[in-house]
Amino acid sequence: MKVGSTKHNFLSAVRQLTREKWALGATIFTGKMIGLLLVFAAMMVLPGVFGTKANAAETYTAHETALINTVNTVWTLVAAFLVFGMQAGFVMLEAGFARKRETVNVLMECIFDTCLCGLLFYAVGYAFMFGNGNGFIGWGGLGADGKTITNWFFLQNTPETYGSTGIPVLAHWIFQYAFADTCSTIVSGAMIGRTSFRGDILYSIGITGFIYPIIGHWAWGPDGFLATMGTSGFFKSISAQPFRDFAGSTVVHTIGGVASLAGAMVLGPRLGRIFARDDKEKGGLPPGHNLLVAAVGGFILWFGWYGFNPGSTLSAMDMQGIGRVAANTTLAACAGGFAAMLAALWFGPTKGKFDLAFTINGFLGGLVAITCPCYWVSPLGAILLGVVAGFVIFAGVYLIEWFRIDDPVGAVSVHGLCGIWGTLSLGLFASGQYGATGPTGADNSAPVAGLFYGGGFDVFKAQLIGSLTITLAVFVITFVMMFVINKLGHPWKLRIEEHGETGAGGIDVFDHGIEVYPVQDDEISLSGLFDKGAKVASEA
Repeated sequence: MKVGSTKHNFLSAVRQLTREKWALGATIFTGKMIGLLLVFAAMMVLPGVFGTKANAAETYTAHETALINTVNTVWTLVAAFLVFGMQAGFVMLEAGFARKRETVNVLMECIFDTCLCGLLFYAVGYAFMFGNGNGFIGWGGLGADGKTITNWFFLQNTPETYGSTGIPVLAHWIFQYAFADTCSTIVSGAMIGRTSFRGDILYSIGITGFIYPIIGHWAWGPDGFLATMGTSGFFKSISAQPFRDFAGSTVVHTIGGVASLAGAMVLGPRLGRIFARDDKEKGGLPPGHNLLVAAVGGFILWFGWYGFNPGSTLSAMDMQGIGRVAANTTLAACAGGFAAMLAALWFGPTKGKFDLAFTINGFLGGLVAITCPCYWVSPLGAILLGVVAGFVIFAGVYLIEWFRIDDPVGAVSVHGLCGIWGTLSLGLFASGQYGATGPTGADNSAPVAGLFYGGGFDVFKAQLIGSLTITLAVFVITFVMMFVINKLGHPWKLRIEEHGETGAGGIDVFDHGIEVYPVQDDEISLSGLFDKGAKVASEA
């Protein structure tokens, strides 16, 4: 048998296998896209069928109302599935930016957080966040007398639908669970490489089960003191406007980003990490081990954001709102990525280079920033606030580096700083054209106007109060929690033992018993495969 012939046959087999995989992948992707297009087509047609009447719900027959609620529920579930799909993007992004020796740990933490979050959000989180209670915490449904509250823990005693949305509580739960999971996943990004897995279990319980839903209740709960600000509650006399956060720049991203900052500060940097202010030549963030995976993860996150932001309307009837939110989301991402790329090209150690990592985090920063104001701004406003987000990313990464905080993926800058900027930007860029969305469509009777559109400082003031309150509360509470966990004995201590971080295979082998690439690089390369095949053939 000739070695050359064997090598040729082996190459052909590899190429054939690649074509088959591409064909299968293309088929699956095409099927998913067709399904989504059919759903979107239904959402475009049905509102036209029902949209000839007034917006008042009582003008619809029971059958028409049931159909509208069904379409809205399908829309919400499709959005929930897209948001949940962001978990694939998160694990790829974080793993790509991590070093090889800490990749398995990143993957395992994200997967574990997803499983834990589902159980905790079912048991207590949903009741804490979306139940009635008081301005600081919810726990259940409000009775007919307007005073008695029945607890919703373990999703017991819940009504058929959530509030006036017409959407079943369980559908609303799965949508909000995907949001909660996003917040918990953000935190692990800044704590890569030195967090023990058992320590991750403890802080994840605290964030997912208590910090996120309870503080989230302040802004999104039916009686949260920030949501009712301006009309009743704790801040009634301070602001004439309520705090607004359409899809979670503060509730999801700022909470996640600030919690990750607290965790990174308590942990300290990875061993051997050299900061640029200490050594200009050798210092700086270690490069990610696989930027291909990180880039693909970034695009998956971008795709999932089309469930995150448009899905937060909870209404397929609001055609104009959905379209505007989707367009604004796209434009802000594009502007953020472009601005971060230019900032890296013009300034700093990357000057003269088109930096991939900054560009990825730039469009993610634009997505985070637009998440709060996406319903109330114009496309031009979305571009402008996205541009600012791109520069915030660039400045934020070097600010975090200057403070000697080790943030391997830029979670603090992307989610924390851009979340704060996006929340405040509503007070500047709200165009004064759009009000609220509801089950049967938009209600523009009370449009939101920012400073640049003649609205004065009222909206900006409310946004500043809400953002500052949540940011400070999350940082203090999370820092204390992380500090306490880090004082526990091994193996429950937050930071892994030194030999677990520096030993052979790093934290991956120490905590999980395996490397992400157990096969040597030369054995998985094509040349290595050809040589191995030729050797086998010659021996035969």
